[in-house]
Amino acid sequence: MIRFEADATLITAQAADDNQPARIAGIAVPWDVTASVSGGQLVRFARGAFDTSQKPAKLIENHDLTQLRGVVDTLIDTDDGLEFEATLADTIASRDAVALLKAGAYDSVSVGAQPVTFTTDSEGVMEVTEAKLIELSLVAVPAFPEAVVTKVAAESSTPSTEHETELTVMSDAEMPAEPIEAEANEIIPTPAVYAAKAELPTPLEYLSGLIKGGADMQRVMDAVKAAAPEVSTTDTPGILPEPIVGPVYNNYIGNRPVVDAIGVRAMPGGGKVFIRPEVTTHTSMAVQSAEFDTLQSGTFVVSENQVTKATYGGYVKISEQDLDWSDPAVLSLILDDMGRIYANTTDNVAADNMVSGATNTLNFTDANIADPTEWVTWMYSAAEDILGNSNGNLPTHLFLSTDIWAALGKLEDSQGRPLFPQMGPMNAYGQMYPGQSEATAFGLRVVVDRNFAADTMIICDPSGYELFEQQKGALTVDNPSELSRTLAWRGYFATLMIDPGKFIKAAFV
Repeated sequence: MIRFEADATLITAQAADDNQPARIAGIAVPWDVTASVSGGQLVRFARGAFDTSQKPAKLIENHDLTQLRGVVDTLIDTDDGLEFEATLADTIASRDAVALLKAGAYDSVSVGAQPVTFTTDSEGVMEVTEAKLIELSLVAVPAFPEAVVTKVAAESSTPSTEHETELTVMSDAEMPAEPIEAEANEIIPTPAVYAAKAELPTPLEYLSGLIKGGADMQRVMDAVKAAAPEVSTTDTPGILPEPIVGPVYNNYIGNRPVVDAIGVRAMPGGGKVFIRPEVTTHTSMAVQSAEFDTLQSGTFVVSENQVTKATYGGYVKISEQDLDWSDPAVLSLILDDMGRIYANTTDNVAADNMVSGATNTLNFTDANIADPTEWVTWMYSAAEDILGNSNGNLPTHLFLSTDIWAALGKLEDSQGRPLFPQMGPMNAYGQMYPGQSEATAFGLRVVVDRNFAADTMIICDPSGYELFEQQKGALTVDNPSELSRTLAWRGYFATLMIDPGKFIKAAFV
């Protein structure tokens, strides 16, 4: 489940009669606005993403389900965003929440939503087109300045003060300088002492005290000690929580160095195979030997390159119980992982097909891989080949496997100075950083990709290699007979080496 907050910039109070419960209304989600959610993911909701007739969501405070305040019973899809109306229960805590809203202390709402269908754009923004509203929280710190709470309708009755006590705060000057001794028959109040047979707190009291912290946590801990001074954690497994520290850690990086460097083109919608035209025979020009002599004849040929679409994707099946009981919600975790794996899978295809499509090779003496002179010689020889073989084009990129990238970064001159220093002097060949994949070497943009096989080095003008893609994103299907949901992620991807003359591949010998 993802959580993001919506700011409220306008609050108006409206008194209600004694029979009318307290209600709040406003905008929970603005459409087409990008915000960073609690886990750091950038999210944008498209209009119509929420089912306005869904089961009422819970209204709580600060995403704490122990602080239940009411239900979100009305959702309305408007031009500005997803409007809501919520009814608060007739409790002292709810009246306190309404008072904080009217005073401006609570001026925001935070939405807890479970994405069902979404895609991720090139900038990493999750575009959600279908989601389920789980809960709406009253919070103090906003993230969406476009959303507003437009009405706070509160009951006119005031909370009972039957159980309230008066607290007098004394200044330092009013505090007695010496302890006060008791006179005869005077009863001096002393701190409460727990009896030997005091009862343990209930699991709910224990968890509530831990969540609130401070004096509440101390009280519940003292109660445990008083009830059983020698109780250890092995004796009370039923009241010991197992906290989950989130967000869930996922170390799989779903970036696409090769795809990002080349760029993707829109894939035609119809047909399994589409045509990419290419000029293969150019017109001819020559000097006219004498006046009235016939000019040079020539022809012009445009050939067709057939590109076949390929489908990449995968699916998992999730039980309804896992969907309902997991926290953090397993659905969003699986969708996030699927997006990462799809990105790496398609990048691997692009890397492999670039290597196989680069048919022109130039030998590189492997024994001299630490010699800067060998690198300079190879770069200029390869650039010369590209210039001649591709009708005047020059290379702009250098694609490397991780081992060759490391060897390049370690190059030093005859005096032991890095060839690509982080703070480059005027005579440096470029800049490289161990902690960054973005680098320049010999005036070329360096692209390192773990999907390249070892000993891969390609110098090129990448305009001779084309990628086509149509991302389909997530697809979910319910399986009612077995109480499960099938979740799939898919997309169409294709590559075309349209001009191999712009590519030179190193042959390490």
